[in-house]
Amino acid sequence: MSNEPSSDLRVFTLPVEGEPIASEDDAIDLIGSAWSHDAKTAAVPVERLDPAFFDLSTGLAGAFTQKLVTYRVRLAIVGDLTEYIEASRALSDYVWESNRGSQVWFVRDEDELERKLAATG
Repeated sequence: MSNEPSSDLRVFTLPVEGEPIASEDDAIDLIGSAWSHDAKTAAVPVERLDPAFFDLSTGLAGAFTQKLVTYRVRLAIVGDLTEYIEASRALSDYVWESNRGSQVWFVRDEDELERKLAATG
């Protein structure tokens, strides 16, 4: 038996430093990176997301997350969302609803992500 985590639990994590994620094309790049690492979950630090992501009226969050869901890559947004959630009831509701599911999660840190992954089986 291998000590490698199963691909269901393997996570591709973007570094905090790098170009901001600001388009659907960035979602395609993220999917490719996750697949190339045999991961079914992509973790994106809050700092890497363009502020437009958190303004639901731009449609970026919906288009971005839908692309990952379509290609069966779970998305975990990792970090402190307090300032965004306090500024938008719609975003707060979106985060709450997403966290009830299994494809898009908003988590405070890597430990919370690990707990959610372990709970999914």
